[in-house]
Amino acid sequence: MTEFLIRHFIKDYQDVEKIPVRTAYGVLASTVGIFCNIFLFTVKFIVGLVLHSVSVTADAFNNLSDAGSSIISFVGVKMAEKPADKDHPFGHGRIEYIAALVVSFLVLEVGFTFLKDSIGKIMAPETMNFRLASVLILLVTVAVKLWLGLFNRKLGEKIHSKVMMAVFTDSMGDVITTGATIFSLVFFKMTGINIDGFVGVGVALVVMWAGVGIAKDTLEPLIGGAIDPEVYREIKDFVESYEGITGTHDLLVHNYGPGRSMASIHAEVPNDTDIEKSHEIIDRIEREAAKKLGIFLVIHMDPVEMKDERVLGIREKAAEVLRELDPECTLHDFRVVYGEHQINLIFDMVVPIEYDEETRQRIPAQFEERLREIDPRYECVITVDYDYVAKEEE
Repeated sequence: MTEFLIRHFIKDYQDVEKIPVRTAYGVLASTVGIFCNIFLFTVKFIVGLVLHSVSVTADAFNNLSDAGSSIISFVGVKMAEKPADKDHPFGHGRIEYIAALVVSFLVLEVGFTFLKDSIGKIMAPETMNFRLASVLILLVTVAVKLWLGLFNRKLGEKIHSKVMMAVFTDSMGDVITTGATIFSLVFFKMTGINIDGFVGVGVALVVMWAGVGIAKDTLEPLIGGAIDPEVYREIKDFVESYEGITGTHDLLVHNYGPGRSMASIHAEVPNDTDIEKSHEIIDRIEREAAKKLGIFLVIHMDPVEMKDERVLGIREKAAEVLRELDPECTLHDFRVVYGEHQINLIFDMVVPIEYDEETRQRIPAQFEERLREIDPRYECVITVDYDYVAKEEE
């Protein structure tokens, strides 16, 4: 069903990097969500009136409010599609993250409400009535909500959408809460023991934890998260694949919404290459990065020594000393300036950003001390730099 909807309602559905295609995915997911929740509301409302069941009728209005998540998703992806203007030169893509944050608050609200009701049921247990019709209706709800959640997750994974993943979590929260209600009813029918309140507390905590997770994942790109290792490798390998580029460092990526990223990177070029030739290569990489990666890339050119054996030997020895001192640290932009009585080693030292201030000062000091043991003429001019790439999960 999911693939059928994608193929028939999304033009160029495979070009997920294009903003209009991403928007089409978001509109499809939102429309399906609104339809499913209104369908569940209608069915439950009618059955609730027929059975004179307050609980079923109340659950119907819960589904009507769930349609709000899909409406928020719809508004979010449509507003995120708006092009750049004079007040927002990088576009409006981050609105999608804000929409996901709003959905996370709805999930938390559901969790808090369910927790409060569950504690109330523990303090003052209510009489439970097992009705097969009610259980069947709840099972239908679980089936529809489960499919809707998986539908949003599949589309969200295709276009890396935070708001769709938030709607997925919201739907899974409904599946869990309704499933817990079914379990409590069946358990009561079989044993006569009312565990509804205790089960509800456990479910509410799970739902609230999921809401916190959505908020955390959504706030990260809004605040400014570390670079995804996969994105880092993609950009690094792309730039270094061009002839005339010997290495890269200092990659920074600024996220302005899904499919709207700006990045800067330092590209190392041989210092004996004609500067106009290197500049031409840099310009070509920037143009092709926009076409192939969908990233506005700005490249700073760093000339490096590639032939002077003495400089190369000093650089390799310095790198070896640093690896022995702390393998998490690296060097780049290494230059050697010979003086009458000293040899200046000028470079950047990259240290993990999580190191404390004492460690950031200690490592360069120990490093310079060890180099002077090799040659007392060495004077280091060190710029401490940081690695902004996220740690890969093991």
